[in-house]
Amino acid sequence: MADGVIDAQIITPSSSISPSKNPPVVMFSDIGGMRPATETKAQAVADLGYSVLLPNILYRSGRGQIVPVDRRFDDQDMLTELVECGRLLTPEALSRDFVGLVSAVEREPEFREGRIGTVGYCRGGGIAIRLAALYPDKVAAAAGFHSSNLADPNDPNSPMLVVNQVTALIYLGHADKDDYLPPEQISLFDRVLSENSAHFMTELYRGYRHGFTTLDTDAYSQKADILHLNRLRMVLGEALTD
Repeated sequence: MADGVIDAQIITPSSSISPSKNPPVVMFSDIGGMRPATETKAQAVADLGYSVLLPNILYRSGRGQIVPVDRRFDDQDMLTELVECGRLLTPEALSRDFVGLVSAVEREPEFREGRIGTVGYCRGGGIAIRLAALYPDKVAAAAGFHSSNLADPNDPNSPMLVVNQVTALIYLGHADKDDYLPPEQISLFDRVLSENSAHFMTELYRGYRHGFTTLDTDAYSQKADILHLNRLRMVLGEALTD
């Protein structure tokens, strides 16, 4: 079980006149956690035709929005605090969280029965891969955008070490010249995926920086954001459409 109660939101397509069952997608935010920009992104994903479960990945550090409303999550001092909160997201802790999240998808009325998709941003990209690895019979698609530290060879908890357990379709949209995922890590992660015969696609968003889908950063690009949603529509549609 999770280490306490995970606060979360369930977001459905804005065009729904009344609650209805949609294919489920579990979305993992960047290290900034719950805030208006994250909720806006989750609504955009839901509007592709899915019910989105958006958990507070930082619930161990507080409920709801951790970042004060008068501060930016990517200010250096705030980011340092958030990185410390993120140290609690060990593989063991995440595996306990996943039990509750998968149970919620199976229990709540907004979610259609069947396999699920997952998508993560920045730190959340690796979390989405880990969910797919721990639930290979449940997760049909796992996507990550401007993911961070997917293949650090010095990290004993690197997501690349669980790729061999993933059966889902994997899509990764990488930022160009990303300090959080340098080219050598991109190449290494691709190689590990290939060596494990994974079904995957990777794409470099050339000219865009880490955080290109994130509204409350200077790196945000509307053009790249639209492209990411189009790619997500393709991947989720292929994996979750009957």
